[in-house]
Amino acid sequence: MAKTIEEINEKIKKGSVVVLDAEEIIDYVRENGIKKTAKDIDVVTTATFGPMCSSGAFLNFGHSDPPIKMTKVLLNNVPAYAGLAAVDVYIGAAELPESGDMNYGGSYVIEDLIAGRPVELKATAYGTDCYPRKEIKTYITKETINQAYLYNPRNVYQNYGVATNSSSRTIYTYMGKLLPHFGNATFSSAGQLNPLLNDPYFRTIGIGTRIFLGGAQGFVAWYGTQYNTNKERLPNGTPIGPAGTLALIGNLKHMSTNYIKACTFYGYGVTIFMGVGIPIPVLDEEMVEFLKIKDEDIYTEIFDYSVQRRNQPSYGKVNYKQLRSGKIKINGKNVQTGSISSYSKAKEITNVLKSWIKEGKFYLTSYVNPLPSEEKLNNLDILSQEEIL
Repeated sequence: MAKTIEEINEKIKKGSVVVLDAEEIIDYVRENGIKKTAKDIDVVTTATFGPMCSSGAFLNFGHSDPPIKMTKVLLNNVPAYAGLAAVDVYIGAAELPESGDMNYGGSYVIEDLIAGRPVELKATAYGTDCYPRKEIKTYITKETINQAYLYNPRNVYQNYGVATNSSSRTIYTYMGKLLPHFGNATFSSAGQLNPLLNDPYFRTIGIGTRIFLGGAQGFVAWYGTQYNTNKERLPNGTPIGPAGTLALIGNLKHMSTNYIKACTFYGYGVTIFMGVGIPIPVLDEEMVEFLKIKDEDIYTEIFDYSVQRRNQPSYGKVNYKQLRSGKIKINGKNVQTGSISSYSKAKEITNVLKSWIKEGKFYLTSYVNPLPSEEKLNNLDILSQEEIL
C-alpha cells in the first residue's frame, strides 16, 4: 500500500519512523524483497560530497555611517560581485584574488565565514547624495553581517564522466591531475549513495524539497544549470552521463566546515567541496526498485580530457564497482582509478541526516513544483496545488 509524505512525517513526529541509508537498503531488499521493504521502510537517506565549483554566497553587510553604495568589493582581496543593491554582493566559490594566486579564492572566503573567522572587507563607490561615502575598509564575520546564504546554481550532478588523458604530457584539470598515456583515470560521484541516482526520474525531488546542505537544512531552489534529462538511460532509470542538476539554497550561518571545504586543484584553480544529503520517501514499490541500485548497476563514460571538450572521444562505459576497485581497462591497458569525491563523507552525511529524521529534527517536504522534463526545460510549467496532489 502506498504511503504519503504526510503519513511519513506523522511517524517522524511520533518517533516511529524507520530510516535506512542508501547503502543499507541494498541488503534489506536482497533479504526481504521489494514488497516487504516498501511496507517496512519509510525513508532512505542519500548524499554526496565532492567538488562543486558552481556555488557561492549572497551577503548583505548592513549600512555604514555614512552609508555607501558599493561598486567594487574585495573580501580578503577576492572580488565579490556588487552589481546589486548598496551593500549586497555575491561571491563565487571559484573566484580568484586580483593577484591570480590559486592558493586562495572565493571558496576560502566562504569557509572562513562559516568558521567564524574575520574577513577583510574593502569597498569603493562613486558617491551619491543618499550614499555619500566613497570607500570603506573593515572586517566582517557571519555574526556582524545581516544575511549570508549559499545559493549554488549547479550542484549534485546526477552522473558524471570519467576523465583520462591519452596525450604525452601531464594535464591539470577540474578532475584533478591526469597522467600521460592513460596513466590514471579519475571520477567524481557517490554512486549508489548519490541522491539523483536513487530517484532518477525525480518522483520525490523537486523545487522546495528540504535537504541537508553543508551541515544545515536547506532547499532545492530550482533545477540546476546545465540540467539535461535527455540522456541515454539504462533499464533501471540511471542516465549514462551528467543529466540532472540542482540549484540549492541554505543559511550559511548555520553551516559547518565539516561539510563544506575550500580547496585548490593545482593548475586549475579554487573550488569547494560541498556536502549535500537528500531524504527519499519510500512511497511505494516503484521507489524501492530505484532505491536498491548498486554501484555495479550504475554506468558512466570514459572521456579523454587531453582533447578539446566538443570532440572528446569516448573510451567506453564502466560501472562504479569497477571504478572503486582501483583499476579499469582502457584500450586493453590496466589503468589506476581515483575518486575526487569522498564516498566515506557522503556515507557520514546519510547517517547524520538519518539521525536528524529519527530524532524529529528534520521533516520531509512535498515539492511545490516538479523538476522539468526535457521538453519543458525552457518553459517550466508552474503547477497548481491540485495538479501536484
